[in-house]
Amino acid sequence: MRGTFGKFVIGAAAAFGLAACSGDGAPKLLNLSSSTNGPDEFAIVPNKPLEAPESFNALPPPTPGGANRTDVTPQADAIAALGGRPGAAVAIPGSDAGIVNAATRYGVDKSIRATLAKEDLEFRRRNDGRLLERLFSVNVYFRAYSRMALDKYAELERFRRLGVRTPAAPPKQR
Repeated sequence: MRGTFGKFVIGAAAAFGLAACSGDGAPKLLNLSSSTNGPDEFAIVPNKPLEAPESFNALPPPTPGGANRTDVTPQADAIAALGGRPGAAVAIPGSDAGIVNAATRYGVDKSIRATLAKEDLEFRRRNDGRLLERLFSVNVYFRAYSRMALDKYAELERFRRLGVRTPAAPPKQR
């Protein structure tokens, strides 16, 4: 009798344990993917503090859809924090004009990010892993791109054979 009761208790505990793992909010085993529905921590920008003007009569008339003094401007704030002038026009320095001209000689595709994201998604779907990896949502990103990975040590040796100086690389082992 006791053996049967013990098996029943163990079976019930296992059933409750498995039932607790079901549902939408349950953690997935080995979930290494970054496709969560949580907040984007880089999109959270703190608001500027409210300020009272010296004279409410001297304020300009409101412009619907225009900028507000308390609107967040992270790019301008970063430029100011680094000692730059946020209102100044951003121009390409003369020393960089040659590389910019070479990079844009065939034109600039405005939708390049969307095109690359679509192509990357298609590539990863073709290389989405084995059955158990898909079943447990294991991220196979690095394995899918392993054929395209650069072997840093082989490249370092190739550069050294060509006579390229590599001062930041570790010295050659003897």
